[in-house]
Amino acid sequence: MIRLRKWLRKKWKQLVGTVAYSLAQYEQNQSLRNEVHLFRLFLVTVLMVGLACGVVDEAYASSATWIYTDEPVAQQKGAERTTKQLAIVIDDFGNRMSGTDEMLSLPVKLTVAVMPFLQTTAKDAEQAHRLGHEVIVHMPMEPKHGRASWMGPGGILTSLSDQEIEQRVNKAIDAVPHAVGMNNHMGSKATGDKRVMRIVLKVCKERGLYYLDSKTNYHSIVAEVGKEVGVPVIQNHVFLDDEVSTAHISKQCKLIEQHLRDHAVCVTIGHVGTPGKKTAQVLGKFVPELMKQVNIVPISKLIERQQLQVQ
Repeated sequence: MIRLRKWLRKKWKQLVGTVAYSLAQYEQNQSLRNEVHLFRLFLVTVLMVGLACGVVDEAYASSATWIYTDEPVAQQKGAERTTKQLAIVIDDFGNRMSGTDEMLSLPVKLTVAVMPFLQTTAKDAEQAHRLGHEVIVHMPMEPKHGRASWMGPGGILTSLSDQEIEQRVNKAIDAVPHAVGMNNHMGSKATGDKRVMRIVLKVCKERGLYYLDSKTNYHSIVAEVGKEVGVPVIQNHVFLDDEVSTAHISKQCKLIEQHLRDHAVCVTIGHVGTPGKKTAQVLGKFVPELMKQVNIVPISKLIERQQLQVQ
């Protein structure tokens, strides 16, 4: 019975992710608004049955606010009034980490950073792409502190030769289906090394990928080398869950709002894994309200905006 319940819980969340993306698309069609509203009522009934049977836990149910409100409709209204954009990046996919299904079920387009060479690298990338999220390579890179083994397989070390770095980056891109960009996993040492980043970004250019600098090193030279090589580079502004507590994640969401009051765009990074379920729960409550004020977009849209401003 316990195994059956776990299986049902997993399948229910996957179904919800598919439905969430479909609803977001259908709600843009005015003639289907009534049908969408009726379907929401049906989902509420299913959710209540799931809670009663133990298939759905209360934390997940409380985070799925999009089911019983018309907030995605509010996003369309808000989107017409603002040009401000937010990209939500979620790191560390690729190993079926805690919070994976909850993140992919959020009713917005995320940028999903998938680590290469792990147990569910391809599966997570395929699922994210199928649900309408943007996929990028979460490239393991050498940190200043901590063990190199924490990076995961196929990491970029500053001690590697030019050829070895190039080969590893190409293999990582090949391992992550549908990848349109790359960001660094750890990497505080590697992103400060011009030789290393010149090779990494050269491969990104050859493969048609943009690069998101996670800013694990405040002295990162990625933007500088990106200009030299000719690769679109954008940087992270707010880490959502660098401390694993609901209170801290909620505080970081307020920082996002504050950043967007003074800037046209914001990039924020959260994670699956240890903070995954808490981050997904906070985002489930925070995102619908934010959708009234800004457009939530994948990183590629910010890159397009950046390139238009340069022209």
